[in-house]
Amino acid sequence: MSAVGEIPVVTIDGPSGSGKGTLARRIAAQLGFHLLDSGAIYRLTALAAARAGVALDAPAVVRVAETLDAQFLPDGSILLAGECVDGVLRTEQTGAMASQIAARPEVRAALFDRQKAFAQAPGLVADGRDMGTVVFPDAPAKIFLDASAEIRAERRYNQLIGNGFDAKLPALIAEIRERDQRDRTRAVAPLVPAADALVMDSSALSIETVEAQVMAFILTRGLNKAH
Repeated sequence: MSAVGEIPVVTIDGPSGSGKGTLARRIAAQLGFHLLDSGAIYRLTALAAARAGVALDAPAVVRVAETLDAQFLPDGSILLAGECVDGVLRTEQTGAMASQIAARPEVRAALFDRQKAFAQAPGLVADGRDMGTVVFPDAPAKIFLDASAEIRAERRYNQLIGNGFDAKLPALIAEIRERDQRDRTRAVAPLVPAADALVMDSSALSIETVEAQVMAFILTRGLNKAH
């Protein structure tokens, strides 16, 4: 079996709202693998910096990244310094802050080793923006999941409203387009598919259809279920 350091890794990259997080959770459950939500690590760092009063463009953000007190629980909950921050972690404000610090090479370097450490037996499904291109470039199965800005904004709108947050669809579309531009054109680890990735557009597809096609691809890459 092809593997990263003998540990099989599946990478699922793509822009915010493409459905990669949901897909990663479902694929990890099917395979019996561990899960890494790398975007959450950047959101946690941004949130921790904001709570500590550290400006996002300050050198001290690197120290925040290096000393981040984060826990990922089996039920999907995420803790920052022992506090469950699931709700605030998924707001557009936190996402925008995470995108800002993710563009800084020194912050990415500080979080690189922490992400690599998630690759443990029996395997890992890593969800993010540069998992297949930078963090796990030797992963045997790489997926890049995309969707139109309008579809992604609509999904985000429904999610925010469902969680009790105020949201305006036109503003979400504008924010997503702005973030896409920043993520796709940044000098360090831009948001692009790996050369050997399966590229899918989920705009008109159900999650079940995407999952089935991705699982079929994964199995052709020599990875097997752990259970």
